[in-house]
Amino acid sequence: MKKIILSAAILFLAASSQAQLGGLVDKATKTATAAGFDVNKLTSGIMGKLGPTLKLSSAQQTQVTDIVSGFLTKKSDIVPLAASNPTEYAKKQSGLFSGLQSKLGGVLAKDQMSKFMGMKPASATKSDPLSALFF
Repeated sequence: MKKIILSAAILFLAASSQAQLGGLVDKATKTATAAGFDVNKLTSGIMGKLGPTLKLSSAQQTQVTDIVSGFLTKKSDIVPLAASNPTEYAKKQSGLFSGLQSKLGGVLAKDQMSKFMGMKPASATKSDPLSALFF
């Protein structure tokens, strides 16, 4: 009888901790979405600009889409810092952007990379999806 009760208690604790972790992931996703940071929507908008401007081949299109989506997924974790700790946000954004540049540099030709860097908006605006990459 003791074993059954102990097993049930362990099972309950495991399920409870799993639910708490799921709750944290949901909370982070909701926070990023509430901040206007929908990874899928942003990736689509960014690729709508990058594809034609950089004249990406179909292979490049796929690779760049994966790189941009991965970058935005990582960035969604730091979006809340933009309001709570702007200095830390800027530091982390800079590191993420360096990684993005490095990965894109392995896929894009030099002239495409130059065009990409020239596409940086003057300031961060919600109306320009490229702002999510640069700011």
